[in-house]
Amino acid sequence: METADATTGQETAVLDGGPADGLRMEVADRPQVIQVTYPCQVEAAPNGVRVDEVYVYRRDYAVTSEPLRYGFDVASP
Repeated sequence: METADATTGQETAVLDGGPADGLRMEVADRPQVIQVTYPCQVEAAPNGVRVDEVYVYRRDYAVTSEPLRYGFDVASP
């Protein structure tokens, strides 16, 4: 596992696969996981309640330079 000293600062990352395929972003400190959410439409939801679809992307440790790559995790919730 990498140390914080080797992974500080902003870096470009790209999501691979899943509903956010190709999405590029800036990340700090090379997070292990990125969570993407999409709002869902609900019928007659109580005040303040919302429902989101959740997608998880895990870092590809074989990629060590920008853009960092995060692959869609099909098995995640």
